[in-house]
Formats: sequence, C-alpha cells, structure tokens
Amino acid sequence: IVYKGSCMLPFEDILKNKRVFITGHTGFTGSWACLWLQHIGATIAGYSLPPETSPALFTAAGLDQDIATTYGSITDYGVLLEAITAFQPDVILHLAAQPLVRRSYREPVETFLVNAQGTVHVLEAARRTPSVKGVLCITTDKVYKNIGSSTPYQEEDPLGGKDPYSASKAAAEMVIQSYAASYGQSLAIATARGGNIIGGGDWSEDRLLPDFVRSITTGTPLTLRYPDATRPWQHVLALVHGYLLLLSKLLMPESCSVARAWNFGPQDQKSYSVRDVVTLMSQAWQTPNIHYMPDPLPEASVLALDSSLARQQLGWQPVWNTQEVILKTIEWYRQYYQSPTAARAFTLEQIDDWRTGIAA
Repeated sequence: IVYKGSCMLPFEDILKNKRVFITGHTGFTGSWACLWLQHIGATIAGYSLPPETSPALFTAAGLDQDIATTYGSITDYGVLLEAITAFQPDVILHLAAQPLVRRSYREPVETFLVNAQGTVHVLEAARRTPSVKGVLCITTDKVYKNIGSSTPYQEEDPLGGKDPYSASKAAAEMVIQSYAASYGQSLAIATARGGNIIGGGDWSEDRLLPDFVRSITTGTPLTLRYPDATRPWQHVLALVHGYLLLLSKLLMPESCSVARAWNFGPQDQKSYSVRDVVTLMSQAWQTPNIHYMPDPLPEASVLALDSSLARQQLGWQPVWNTQEVILKTIEWYRQYYQSPTAARAFTLEQIDDWRTGIAA
C-alpha cells in the first residue's frame, strides 16, 4: 500500500520517490523503518549481516523478498563502499551496530570495530558518493557520561561510557563530530539518540521484552538483572518517526539546521522501572516465572532524556504513552503467535495507527 496526495504527511511527501540506503536494515528497528519507507513510496537498498535471530521481523514481514540487500559486515569498507556507490542514494540511515551491553563485555574488540570504525566507514563512503546529501547516524541514550542523576540528559551534556558498548557509541559520536567539522559543508550529518526501544518483532538476546516473550511462549524463567533500574521506554515507531523527520530535513536546502545531535525520549515524564514494565506486560498477557540474576554486570541504574529540542524544532511528538506502548507491543506478539504469516499486515496496521496519531 502506498499513500497518495493528501494522505501523506509532509515529511513523507519529501521522502517519497527518494533513494534511501539503510545499514543494519535486517535488524528490528531497520525492519520497521523499511516497512514505513516502502509504505510511502521510497526506494530502499540495505547493507547488513543476515538476521541474527529466528524468527526475525525482516523475514516474517517478507522484506527479504523485496528489499535490495547486500549482506556484509559494516567493518568491510570495500564492500560497503561498492554497495553505496552502486545504489547512488539521496540519504543514508546508519543503523548497523553491535547494540547489546552484555555482549560488549564478552566481545569488546568487535563492539568497538562495528560501532566506532563502522561509523567511519559509512561516513567515508558517503562523502565519496556525490549523490548523498546527508547521513543520519543512530547512537543511543547511553552515550552520555552517566553520573547517576535523575535529571534528563540534554544534547550538549558530556559524553562518556564505562562499559564497552556505551564507550564505543560515544567514540562513534566523536567520529561523527570530526566528519561534521571536516566535511560538513558538502555532507550534512545528524545524530539521533534514543532510549530503550520496544515493539513487536524484536527477538534479540538480553533484552527485557524479547526475554519476556520467550518466557511466556516457551515456559522458561524470565531472568531480571536490575529490576529497579529505570529507562526511557519507547515504541520503535517513535524513533523511526524521528529518523524519517530528520532524513526529510537532510534533503532540504537548509539541512545545516538539523546537522547536529537530537534526543528522542518517551512522551510521559514518569519513570518506569524494569519491574514496572514486567508488571504491565503481565497484566496484558500473563505472568512469567521470574528469577533474579546474582552479581550482574554493571549497568546504569538511571537514564532519562530531555527531548524538548526535537519537540520544539522538529515538531516531533510520540503518539503513545508508555502504558500504550507496552500494550501495543504485547498485542503485536500475541497476534504473531496466533498468525505468523500475517506479520507484515499487522505491522503495517500499527504503522498506520501511529501515522493517524501524528496527523491528529
């Protein structure tokens, strides 16, 4: 389904018929982004490793059948450059990453190579491809130097990172700042920092929602590491909405005005702990058997983002509050396990629910 004319939102009209290259498109967020961009008539090509999980949204939604894909590692600069120059994109959405904190402790070298050096590769390939007008690099709320404060972090706050994942993403931000300062006159580069993303179609390891779903569907215990840690929980569509807004503005003559870092946080200011989220999910589905991990690896206990800049200057606003986000996510998984072959249809339904909320 491709929307026409008045049904299109303004930023969608800009992206319609544009060529968008996405790294990491086979992942959870990448799959939602591909579906939305397809939905509005953009032309997409992707570069990524094959999906790591089975099931995976990329295959469940049939994207492996209709997205031009180059399978490869972001650490392989030659293959990446060839894929980008062959496609001649208008903009690049850089999602490829090693996104898991606990894996970063096990695999620090790979984490830094993918997240920091991989970002170098994307930006270098972009600046060598004349068609590319802008690049949007996705990092994380964990790039901030976490001092344990409940005060939301703003875009100008100091960056840092104690664990390899956070440090590698902060290093990627340093790369982005260097490229923006050195080549920003000919290539607009923006950065998006989001919180804990949830939504249907995520089966990653060591993530609360997928672990909850596995516990319900397989009967295995749900192991919690830090039940009282608070996070900015938000639906994947809130982030994809922000990404598409920024991509559309990177295509405009005044792209320099958005070539900076942007926070995207949840709609409501109330902090939800891991325990709170598990309670809400249990009420929406059923209560799993819960275990608590002894001596877990260190993670930040408090994270919050100040998204006022994106709200004021981009007109970005999450459509669903945290409770609605959790209910929509559980609804997606319940539908999937009832009818796996309909994954594409009910994913597009949720995208249209979000789009309707934006229009309203």
